[in-house]
Amino acid sequence: MFIRPLYAAALAAALFLPSLAPSAFAFEACPQHYVEGQAPRILNDKLARATRPLCYDVFGIMHSGITRTPLWSAEHLTPRRIEKAEDMSRDNAFHAESRLPKAQRAELADYARSGFDRGHMAPSGNMPDEKSQYQSFTLANMVPQDADNNRHVWAGIESAVRKMVKKEGDLYVITGPAFLGSDLRKVGNVLVPSHLYKVVYSPRQRAGGAWFVANEADAKPQTMTIAQLERRIGIDLIPSLSAQQKLVMLKLPKTTKRKG
Repeated sequence: MFIRPLYAAALAAALFLPSLAPSAFAFEACPQHYVEGQAPRILNDKLARATRPLCYDVFGIMHSGITRTPLWSAEHLTPRRIEKAEDMSRDNAFHAESRLPKAQRAELADYARSGFDRGHMAPSGNMPDEKSQYQSFTLANMVPQDADNNRHVWAGIESAVRKMVKKEGDLYVITGPAFLGSDLRKVGNVLVPSHLYKVVYSPRQRAGGAWFVANEADAKPQTMTIAQLERRIGIDLIPSLSAQQKLVMLKLPKTTKRKG
């Protein structure tokens, strides 16, 4: 369904346009998943009021009760973890997140017959064991994603990140949705993102970069600095970096659209 334009515009403004003063929201859980233990800071107080941090074994999430999706997932990827994940089989155990209030969480029924995939933010392909694999299938880690985008365009980005990890030694990764524009849609009670992003930061090179892609079939991923992405989505993604450091662009590999 489509949200009425005036309401959608107001929602977009309330969600993702930065306020003048940064939110004082404090995040203390899951420091191991973030650069220098510091999670992103939401720059919009209205958005922060409906959020809940969720910790899992190998990733962390900030969940929004407004969108009923994660605002981001965070991972610290290492070559060893990627190697172990390659031996895992996907179990597709999608499930609602019991730790969230029912009035703020996604349910399996929201996605049923919607035409959208349940798109992972922390990918199941990065999960090194059965427990973390199951955890990755919580709907708190999902967004409604165009099926072609998820299975081909986005899968190519996820594959490129795994290859980078093997080369770099380790990477910090932040993945999330963006809700931009006036034609926002919903599936059930879950807001459909207009775009998706994936940030990678290399401690070895002390540089980061991001992919930003429209949530549609045949979308062409854009690459940009962390600073450029932050201006678009209104979130301070890596607070431990200076403004100047966020302008240093990490060379990102070209992505290949997955076939099949």
